[in-house]
Amino acid sequence: MTGSIAIRASNLTKSFRGATAVDNLSLEITKGELFGLVGPDGAGKTTIMRLFTAIMEPTSGEAWVAGHSILKEGERIKEKIGYMSQRFGLYEDLKVIENIHFYADLYQVPEKERPQRIERLLGFSNLTPFRDRLAGKLSGGMKQKLGLACALIHTPEVLFLDEPTNGVDPVSRRDFWKILYDLLKEGITILVSTAYLDEAERCTRIALIHRGRILMVDEPTRVRNSLGVPMIEIWVDSIRLAGEVMRHVEGIIRATTYGDRIHIALETEAVADIVVRELRSQGVEVKGQRSILPSLEDIFLSKVK
Repeated sequence: MTGSIAIRASNLTKSFRGATAVDNLSLEITKGELFGLVGPDGAGKTTIMRLFTAIMEPTSGEAWVAGHSILKEGERIKEKIGYMSQRFGLYEDLKVIENIHFYADLYQVPEKERPQRIERLLGFSNLTPFRDRLAGKLSGGMKQKLGLACALIHTPEVLFLDEPTNGVDPVSRRDFWKILYDLLKEGITILVSTAYLDEAERCTRIALIHRGRILMVDEPTRVRNSLGVPMIEIWVDSIRLAGEVMRHVEGIIRATTYGDRIHIALETEAVADIVVRELRSQGVEVKGQRSILPSLEDIFLSKVK
């Protein structure tokens, strides 16, 4: 394993009672990356995290994290990583500062190093004014920030975040990602899983995951450019009727609905005019249209199909 690689997986597989949750996964993540595992619920993201953090043993294959084997050196790995699960183990009847001290005890952080680290983490996460508040009285976004502070108390080399902003309001999600960018500047490698495709755009590279398999790995922009066919967005007065009409138009590869708008992948650019003309002839009001790059969701759906 080379020194520039923070995480490497080789043919990693995990099965549960005959059902394959992670299917022959091979992957390399470079030190200092913010890497995203992107996929819907049940895609295998959490199982991949648990394998990498040596919480769970694979059925077959091997992986290395921070230079250590998940099969042979699980305890060494746990010393070098921070892991924030979907339901991070905060103690709601303890204060913010007491939770951080508790995790400092778990990770055996030296007493003399604690004050400076704790003050820095409280400031880093904007929790200083809430240090004496019970964790159970925090908002969802603040709980996530406290969970992150606890996961960082021992200064890990690699940080694993399993859907950290799930159910968190948009402002708190934005603040959380700002903190992650600040961590990147310090050289920490971050592996984050998410079902939010807009969040995936913030990563340096992503892996699209479906049914335990990797569909594609690349930079978000390159993934979006990978469809290789023209795409338009139209907005109409009747999504249902537009969908019926487009079933009979030649040259449409796929159409996906987003509210009152439809993303349409086309065989050629000339099909765009045919689509609009046919919709109008069938009584659908086309309020507007434009050429677009496919979204990550468009790419994901095309890869799955």
